[in-house]
Amino acid sequence: MSNWAHKHIIDLSSFSLEDYKEVLELAHRFKRLPQTGSRKLPALQGRLIATLFFEPSTRTRSSFELAAKKLSADVQSFTPSSSALIKGETPLDTVLTYVAMGAEVLVIRHRDTGVPAQLAKYLDQKNKKVSVLNGGDGLHSHPSQALLDLFTLTNYFDNSQGSPESLLGKTITIVGDILHSRVARSNLWSLTGCGANVILCGPQSLLPEDFSRFAEEPPSEQKEDPIKKRGKITICRSLKEALNNTDALITLRLQKERMSENLISNLNLYHEKYGITHQKLQWCEKKIPVLHPGPVNRGIEISSELLEDNSICLVAQQVSNGIPIRMALLYLLAAVNN
Repeated sequence: MSNWAHKHIIDLSSFSLEDYKEVLELAHRFKRLPQTGSRKLPALQGRLIATLFFEPSTRTRSSFELAAKKLSADVQSFTPSSSALIKGETPLDTVLTYVAMGAEVLVIRHRDTGVPAQLAKYLDQKNKKVSVLNGGDGLHSHPSQALLDLFTLTNYFDNSQGSPESLLGKTITIVGDILHSRVARSNLWSLTGCGANVILCGPQSLLPEDFSRFAEEPPSEQKEDPIKKRGKITICRSLKEALNNTDALITLRLQKERMSENLISNLNLYHEKYGITHQKLQWCEKKIPVLHPGPVNRGIEISSELLEDNSICLVAQQVSNGIPIRMALLYLLAAVNN
């Protein structure tokens, strides 16, 4: 794993196809390990991983901590409500405290866009031998969620290998609150990077037209796009039309906590137009998998009946796949700091 080039994982815009292959291959190896029992890998024994979640989380935080423990790492967990933040301590001072304790990888989630990147930049300026892994920041990025989604889809389309090439030419539809979704933004980088075409579907208030150009240029601080030819992004307002041309579906939560305005006035009407049900999946030309990053608003983005249909809905697989993907990411970042 000495070829891994990323000291930090902040966004997926800088990932090459080889990066995706390396993460997925390593996750496959970890996935073959027993899910329960006392067996652990000694890969990160004696290494310290800190999970600094300044914003609430269930799946992401828990799976990162499980992943670290399966690699025999020591884990320190930060809880804002019982920390010195209430006394005025800044996130930077919190981070420096954990670095002083010996943490080598910091998994950071924050409600404000750019905080993990800013902290990583500061640590680099101070020559700290520490990696930052973005656990989700504002409306910007959630790389590990997009990678576990990628892992789930490649396993579905190519159970024997699960390689990113299995998505080449596939059409993936993402439905819902694109505007407020850091998951969707990361999915756009990863899916188009692996050659998939993406259809975005939702109302104008939650899906501005400029999202069709989202992956045309890398962020301003990035010199070039490592992907020479990405899949296309198109916008479709009709769910029926979008489903008619798709190979897989990702539906997203309405993130009302991030909406500065009341962009959805009628949840029943939203469900009628964009909620996913067994009946609406009949519009597809074939059986397709349905994903959701969670947490789920039952009866709004997806019906309870569909959510519990494991033959179609892959939510449980996504949660399970989060552990080997995050094991892979922690392992790769820890290797950088050897």
